[in-house]
Amino acid sequence: MKTATVADLRNNFRRISGWIEHGETVQIIKRGKAFARLTAIPATDKQGAAAKPDIMAQLREVWGDKMFSMAEVRAMREAELEGEEL
Repeated sequence: MKTATVADLRNNFRRISGWIEHGETVQIIKRGKAFARLTAIPATDKQGAAAKPDIMAQLREVWGDKMFSMAEVRAMREAELEGEEL
């Protein structure tokens, strides 16, 4: 296993990332002590990536087409700040 300091990472990132790309595990040293290990993990493609949640669909599921007035929003916010629930 190769080692590099935090300063090496900052100043020689191209060289160290090359090691990682070629399968080396690099131990990072910070103030004389082992701090982290960097190992290459193959990046996943778009198909393997986790889907982002559809926030708008979740909101529609909870609230439907309800539109709140400013007075309702203000009341809910004040109740939330006071620790109450409406």
